[in-house]
Amino acid sequence: MTSSSRITLITGGSRGLGRNAALALAADGSDVILTYRSQAQAAQDVVAQITSFGRRAVALPLDMADSDSFAAFAEQVRAQLQHWGASGLQGLFNNAGEGLYSPIADTTPAQFDHLVAVHLKGPYFLTQALLPLISNGGRILNVSSGLARFSLPGSSAYAMMKGGIEVFSRYLAKELGARGISANTLAPGAIETDFGGGHVRDNKDVNAMVAGNTALGRAGQPDDIGPVVVALLSPDTGWINAQRVEASGGMFV
Repeated sequence: MTSSSRITLITGGSRGLGRNAALALAADGSDVILTYRSQAQAAQDVVAQITSFGRRAVALPLDMADSDSFAAFAEQVRAQLQHWGASGLQGLFNNAGEGLYSPIADTTPAQFDHLVAVHLKGPYFLTQALLPLISNGGRILNVSSGLARFSLPGSSAYAMMKGGIEVFSRYLAKELGARGISANTLAPGAIETDFGGGHVRDNKDVNAMVAGNTALGRAGQPDDIGPVVVALLSPDTGWINAQRVEASGGMFV
């Protein structure tokens, strides 16, 4: 563990895809700064697993809906990097978020505004706050969704946010190209996690629908996504830039 180790910051790293990505990145040789909103013990469990791999890790609290806290959070990250003797972050994975299953007719302004805060305003201004800490030649990966390509009733507001994130990734790539920083979007398909109340994992009808419309014949697992995150944040894949990469097993092809 030297100061030249890769360091990746992952938002929402205590559970689901963020947890899987954190462990996969650590197994690939990256140190990890992960964030959590309320699940402190789960986050510490991830830290313990990462350190068991011989990598460094720390979990920091962060509420993606509270953009006023981002400047202070960036200073926490800076202090952690200094503690590790590191010059900066090599990867940023904007993963944290939450789902909403609600028809257009029933979605409230409060629900919509919360999704904007978490999925659009949050990643935009958190990335802004962390830009001085991202090393030249680094990688930024934002999470979208298959729902930004295909449409399923009840996901309009959430999918709109993810469409915005895909635009954000392209603009990051354009504006940060002079620093050698690539920015891409990862769009998972339907994955069996507790996201959205475990909708895909626990609802048998939904799970069967997903499996029946996926070329590989099943819903996704977190282990399907972690290796994709590793690949897109790798120092060897910097020529992949401003792209939307869907990892859905071939859903609705």
